[in-house]
Amino acid sequence: MKNAAGILAFGRHVRQLREERGLSQQALADEADIAKPTIQRIEKGQAAATLEVLLSLSKALDLPFREFANAPGIDE
Repeated sequence: MKNAAGILAFGRHVRQLREERGLSQQALADEADIAKPTIQRIEKGQAAATLEVLLSLSKALDLPFREFANAPGIDE
């Protein structure tokens, strides 16, 4: 997988944001209108999210996209 370290770092970022808001994976999936397994794969770094999914997650987490996408460790 290309950029595996960045994808893994982003997954950790999504999990941290979700947990900070007290959301379960299912609750975030429901709010973002995506499947729970998609959340699971993103958080584990097993899948790279599409722009559509990223935008949905950003909105569900109530974060501006730029702030949402600014995950620690992505540029390393």
